[in-house]
Amino acid sequence: MTSFLGRAAAFLGLLSLCLIIVMQQSADAKSRIKDIADIEGVRENQLIGYGLVVGLQGTGDSLNNAPFTKQSLQAMLERLGVNTRGATLRTDNVAAVMVTANLRPFSTQGTRIDVTVSAMGDASSLQGGTLLVTPLLGADGEVYAIAQGPVAIGGFSARGTAASITRGVPTSGRIANGALVEREVNFKLASKEQIRLALRNPDLTTARRMALAINRLIGMPVAMPADPATVVVKLPKKYRGNIVDLLTDIEQLRVEPDLPARVVIDESSGIIVMGKDVRVSTVAVAQGNLTVTITERPQVSQPNPLSRGETRTVPRTRVDVNDGGDKKMGIVHQSVTLQELVDGLNSLGIGPRDLIAILQAIKASGALQAEIEVM
Repeated sequence: MTSFLGRAAAFLGLLSLCLIIVMQQSADAKSRIKDIADIEGVRENQLIGYGLVVGLQGTGDSLNNAPFTKQSLQAMLERLGVNTRGATLRTDNVAAVMVTANLRPFSTQGTRIDVTVSAMGDASSLQGGTLLVTPLLGADGEVYAIAQGPVAIGGFSARGTAASITRGVPTSGRIANGALVEREVNFKLASKEQIRLALRNPDLTTARRMALAINRLIGMPVAMPADPATVVVKLPKKYRGNIVDLLTDIEQLRVEPDLPARVVIDESSGIIVMGKDVRVSTVAVAQGNLTVTITERPQVSQPNPLSRGETRTVPRTRVDVNDGGDKKMGIVHQSVTLQELVDGLNSLGIGPRDLIAILQAIKASGALQAEIEVM
């Protein structure tokens, strides 16, 4: 009796372990709604501005070649009470730059954001420079932030009389916390009666799964997919006045995304990416190329000693032809997996370039059950 109970306990323990492993694998295949969808209105806004970087060690713009830098410098000095009209400016310690930044959602007045500074003229480096006060504008033309501060670059440039070296991009840099927010984006999330979730990869099945998961959480049908890219969620009564709690609960739900079978090809680099649902009907594949290699190996002909001959260069040419006779036809069976497809094509000795052409030919024959996207 004791041994039977022991075996039963061991069996139950093994069964529990298997269930835990299966549940863990199922959970790993799912993604949080927070990672596959965005909340409408909760987004960054792009800012841009034009300014001057000063304090460069002779690596700034040549004023003769960058008239916008000269005009900006004169306008700035005039605002400070210095009249330079008609004067000849020869400084090369100033550079005109474009300043860009992303205004985080719900940023309040006085908070700081990072900015990126990029040279516009013929400045060779922004190392050691300081950005002067630069207004950053939004798409509506309003000023949302003011940037200023020392520029930190990730590259460097050194030059001598006969040689020079450049590492990284010395004409572009960043200013950490370099801009102060002056205007807030008017968006009242708490006053919303419904919210819209925008899928980053639109798909009907994924949108429906998201809506079902939200409805199970709330206990009533408050979520409905409006299209493959949008799920509309009406605010339940128990969450009125506290929409943050609703969004916090929703974004932690896990959903398994469903994506179409797709083959992505980058012909410029020879990169091929295939999804796990790519399937191929039964098809025969053969590949062979005609390669002609011509090698020039000229030889020097020396005359015999004490002879009147001359030293000459005699041409020697070798021509090799490879007609791909060692290539064989392979059979790709119906509904093979991605791994089987790759292994089968690799067994034919096919490189990435030829593989691109073969996949396009299989697609043209109607045997590839996937979409091909060429980048």
